[in-house]
Amino acid sequence: MNKMIEVKNLSLSYTNKKKVLKNISFNVNTNESLCIIGPNGCGKTTLLKSLCNIIDFDEGEILINNENIKKIDTYKTIAMMSQISAVYFGYTAYDTIMMGRYSNYKDKLLSMPSKEDKEFVIYYMEKLKIIHLKDKLITELSGGELQRVFLARTLVQNPNIILMDEPTNHLDLNSQIELIYNLKDWVKNGMRCIIAVLHDINSVLNFADKLLVLKNGSSKYFGDINDFDMRLLNDIYDIDIIKYMKNSLKRW
Repeated sequence: MNKMIEVKNLSLSYTNKKKVLKNISFNVNTNESLCIIGPNGCGKTTLLKSLCNIIDFDEGEILINNENIKKIDTYKTIAMMSQISAVYFGYTAYDTIMMGRYSNYKDKLLSMPSKEDKEFVIYYMEKLKIIHLKDKLITELSGGELQRVFLARTLVQNPNIILMDEPTNHLDLNSQIELIYNLKDWVKNGMRCIIAVLHDINSVLNFADKLLVLKNGSSKYFGDINDFDMRLLNDIYDIDIIKYMKNSLKRW
């Protein structure tokens, strides 16, 4: 299978010289989804930022389709959906999603949306069931609605690689399940892959082809989701997660 992303011995330090990531290696093939899990502060979001060239790393190498990430225009290849914090502008949901099409414009200042751009936006608004929000200001949306608008903005960029930081945040259970199914459907077509940071273990098990487990900036597991020993979670989170999950399951 074609390796779309290959990370080799990646290490990263902030200004205080403390290593945030330590010798991380993994790969993601075409039509695969990789989930990254681990406790807060283990380096998950920092790793995503490295993968889209937002922050530089000290050692190692990141290859995108066998090319060094520092030599390519990542905006045309990679889209990142970050955690939602606050919204300070009052665009409509439609206009916000249309912003994702800018990467396809030759002249980003003067170009106007084409018929194809408009069809792309409407298609994903309908697919994500937010077409009724088309003319609503995003400052008026709930957290879940806003999350789906930003997901649509990511998808209309039409990237080959999507990086996601907690995409199920603010979503109710039904919307979380729909999101997982939409992403699994999206990644199957063409030269695509997804890397997602998730906290919900059940979502990971339903979504991931591969799993990367981080703790204190180091990789504790990388490989096929089906080969993962769930008992490792107890050490990663310093709590008996398996017992907790089994107790929850009894209520069903």
